[in-house]
Amino acid sequence: MPPGMRSEELSIAKTESRFRDVNERIAETAEQIGANEAEIVCECADPECGERIAAPLEDYEETRADGSHFLVLPGHEEQEHERVLRTRPGFRIIAKLRAVGAVARRLNPRRNEA
Repeated sequence: MPPGMRSEELSIAKTESRFRDVNERIAETAEQIGANEAEIVCECADPECGERIAAPLEDYEETRADGSHFLVLPGHEEQEHERVLRTRPGFRIIAKLRAVGAVARRLNPRRNEA
């Protein structure tokens, strides 16, 4: 655990990163079949959340450009650990802050693609 990070923050980062990993597979499949949109899992901090977001792949890819950015349903933000960057119809793009953002970047499956 990074210095100064609480176990709650580590749990949030790991939960959201697991949802991101699932969504990577969903988005890959959508791209392979030529879809413009994917039905992804909300990437919020609630490990029990399984709600879906219909997101254009363009917004999804824009979000994935930074390992600390996630897509969540409105009302699923954690104000203590996140900042809303953009609001889209049906979802929000958020940035993880401080230590949570650092862990999310480290867990980003795309971090070595650049």
